[in-house]
Amino acid sequence: MTTAIVLYRSQKESIFGELVTEKLLVSTKSAVEQESNLPQILFITSFPPRECGIATYSQDLINALNNQFENSFTCSICALESETEQHIYKEKPNYILNTDCRNSFIKTALYINNNENIRVVVMQHEFGFFAKKENEFKQFFNSISKPIIFVFHTVLPTPNKELKIKVEDMAAIASAIVVMTSNAANLLKNEYNVADYKISIIPHGTHLVAPMNREKLKNKYQLSNKMVLSTFGLLSSSKSIETTLAALPSIIAKFPNVLFLVLGKTHPNIVKQEGEQYRRMLEEKVKELKLENHVRFVNKYLPLNMLLDYLQLTDVYLFTSKDPNQAISGTLSYAVSCGCPVISTPIPHAKENISHNNGLLFDFENEEQLSKAVISLLGNDKLRFEISLNSFHQMATTAWQNSAIAHALLFEQSTSNIYNLNYKAPPINLKHLKNMTTDFGIIQFAKIANPDIFSGYTLDDNARALIAICQHYELYRNEDDLRLINTYLQFIQHCIQPNGTFLNYVNQEHEFTSQNYKENIEDSNGRAIWALGYTSALKEILPINITNEAENILQRAIPQLEKIHSTRAMAFIIKGLHFQNKLDNLYLLDIFANRLIKMYKHEKSAKWFWFEDYLTYGNSVLSEAMLCAYLSTSANIYKNIAKESFDFLLSEIFSNGKIKVISNKGWHIKNETKQKPIGGEQPIDVAYTIMVLEKLYATFGKEDYKQKAMSAFNWFLGDNHLRQIVYNPCTGGCYDGVEEFNVNLNQGAESTVSYLMARLAIERIQTRKK
Repeated sequence: MTTAIVLYRSQKESIFGELVTEKLLVSTKSAVEQESNLPQILFITSFPPRECGIATYSQDLINALNNQFENSFTCSICALESETEQHIYKEKPNYILNTDCRNSFIKTALYINNNENIRVVVMQHEFGFFAKKENEFKQFFNSISKPIIFVFHTVLPTPNKELKIKVEDMAAIASAIVVMTSNAANLLKNEYNVADYKISIIPHGTHLVAPMNREKLKNKYQLSNKMVLSTFGLLSSSKSIETTLAALPSIIAKFPNVLFLVLGKTHPNIVKQEGEQYRRMLEEKVKELKLENHVRFVNKYLPLNMLLDYLQLTDVYLFTSKDPNQAISGTLSYAVSCGCPVISTPIPHAKENISHNNGLLFDFENEEQLSKAVISLLGNDKLRFEISLNSFHQMATTAWQNSAIAHALLFEQSTSNIYNLNYKAPPINLKHLKNMTTDFGIIQFAKIANPDIFSGYTLDDNARALIAICQHYELYRNEDDLRLINTYLQFIQHCIQPNGTFLNYVNQEHEFTSQNYKENIEDSNGRAIWALGYTSALKEILPINITNEAENILQRAIPQLEKIHSTRAMAFIIKGLHFQNKLDNLYLLDIFANRLIKMYKHEKSAKWFWFEDYLTYGNSVLSEAMLCAYLSTSANIYKNIAKESFDFLLSEIFSNGKIKVISNKGWHIKNETKQKPIGGEQPIDVAYTIMVLEKLYATFGKEDYKQKAMSAFNWFLGDNHLRQIVYNPCTGGCYDGVEEFNVNLNQGAESTVSYLMARLAIERIQTRKK
């Protein structure tokens, strides 16, 4: 965000219309010159410390944009205030608009128009913000010469003539209008005559959460052995909390350990108008119904981490609004995204997001229906668990990271593509990898982000994990890595057989499964050689016992290797022998490299430069193996085939600078011209491509390899056909794939380790000296 030197008022000052001039006149250029030349996105919005849902929404969105992108644009803030709503800001806004002051509208529009860096104005709109100065507001948005995007937080049905004209006036000058539900979009089209092309649906953003143990959280908040019902948000009579209080006696009769949490302070505007009258009424109701041991008021504006804790410990979340026209609820979105089974009144937002597989609906102010719904869920643990899983899947697209991507693309469209979106590489995070790793090895699969121990372990995953953590140790010399390195190495030791071959599949009891004898596991053997060769080569930095053990296991396997003929297994072996760099074993490297050359020459044609007559999975490793053979032997034929084959592969998986790897829903067959399937893209294929691009860049220094590696990495960050993140920055895990219509949210070992290898490759590229 750009910085500005601003004179801030003392709390005693009140004539805001004059102060805005003084503050804006002393604004200076950005302290960071690079940012000062970037396009600026101005958000006109309420903003914290103001306590309202839109303020929190805007802060979350701007934080997400700043975390997701860099060197693309800057976000600036015009905070909405009034004579009775003024604040000292932790994050200094660039402008302040006093909605009670006529001159403030005119002057703010003037400053916006005169700031050439502002390219888009994003107006977070709620009618209450501008109720006292509606004419001035209309003049304000009509006088702004920059593209305006309105974000409508409320769209009322059956508008009267006056309301319809207000919305139509905004729509007429808008570059785009953002709403958060399909219902709101349909209302705009059908009842306000807004053109369809102007409307974008971007759901209310939600926070990603890591799996938490519900009972541990309950213990943390003194809720052990309680069945927790909860609701949260700024308190007002529209919340209809009394409906739940009326339903509680019949619920408690079935479940005496129920506790209802009412989370949140009274809405500041309500306090100004009527004090704590509504809260006192609720407290009296609690006494009247003798519910003191079953209701807890948490009268605070909760910090985010505490709020998410409360939602994750909740057994059933209750949304009891009595306003049938409430278009959107951030509280409802947050509850569903945290996996809460939800019972809600049928506001439009709830009807779109709550169904039989992720919650229940009940009629407004109907305590009997609410009571029956709560009892049905509290009495069915299996159903609540299924609802929780369904909720995670349904709400994944609403993560703030995805919301940021959708908004950034809309900004790009509204500014006629005057900037390039540059995704920001997240910090390296080993949390999920460690969570997936036991004392025996890394577990194969996960359900969402929870390790599935019943899926067992594989040599494939532990070999890849060994390489990834060795690479991490090379960069950071983190002593904690040594424990992981030893764990994965010992797993490989467990898998080698007396004859020098390896088995792949191991169950949760550490026993080899029958699957080892039903499948060709040559590729697994090849991956083991790759991992052992890589580890044994790090003699200068790893403890000698680790490198010696890796060397010994590798040497035990050497006599059996020549029998292997699987294409990718041979490629993995070439890589392992290259890293081992042992003269006695180079003959084997040549044997396998020459086998690949024969395959290449056999399949090569005028339009096909590949080793096989199809492109399937893990394609990049074949070209990389030839590059490794060249680096070990200096034989130009290996180099030429490495570059020629990889250039061909890049031509098949890159289009307009973006990667789309071969789909596992249909391999790419030589001489076939059928349309490529959508979806079925795996993180491992993207990661292997990045790793080869990094090695080519390190070897030949060609800038195009670097740029393609960076572009390919953006696939993980949302630059894919779904425009959704594949890497989860909250857990540190990577989703298992991009399908046609959704991301597979399971974060298994293969995808998580693949992402880590890709991220480390990007780190090496970014830190490499030219």
